[in-house]
Amino acid sequence: MVTMVLGLLIFLGIHALPWSVEVRSGLLARFGEGPYKTGFAVISLIGLVLIIIGYGKLQVDAGKNPQIWVPPVWTAHIALLLMVFSMILLVAAYVPSNIKRIVRHPMLAAVKLWALAHLLANGDLASMILFGAFLAYAVVDRISVKRRGPAHGVDESGGIVGDIGAIVGGLILYVAFIFFLHEWLIGVAPIAGVGL
Repeated sequence: MVTMVLGLLIFLGIHALPWSVEVRSGLLARFGEGPYKTGFAVISLIGLVLIIIGYGKLQVDAGKNPQIWVPPVWTAHIALLLMVFSMILLVAAYVPSNIKRIVRHPMLAAVKLWALAHLLANGDLASMILFGAFLAYAVVDRISVKRRGPAHGVDESGGIVGDIGAIVGGLILYVAFIFFLHEWLIGVAPIAGVGL
């Protein structure tokens, strides 16, 4: 549990830096944009790796990861459906489109749906801490983004072509995760035992 929580503190902590415009501006002024972004990426990756390793170990060792509640099977079906939209929004975060223009912050919306889906489908303590932390972070970050004002220099000019690209890309990513990537990265097959 310690490894996962440490990873969460590192990953979410570095992502909380932009909440303070003064801190972010100070770091940019001191180190420059290139080193700041590189450091941000490296620290994020370290946190993410610790989260994955820690969570994976807890899924294997049930003795250190008590079951708080047993989700009914139908919650897994809802989770699979929510993940379709989460993946589309994730791709839309990088594609100029109407989706990006309307949702405004598709990455945060994707994280919220991802976390909610996994909270519905998992009742163990590690999952509740992991996905609860990400859901809380995404909610607070969305509030912070609103307070900081509109982003500058973001291309949101994409139209229907961007929408199609985000939807197709999201569906491809969804299928890849469902049938291969999730089990390979996390060690859990998402559709095992769901009745599919």
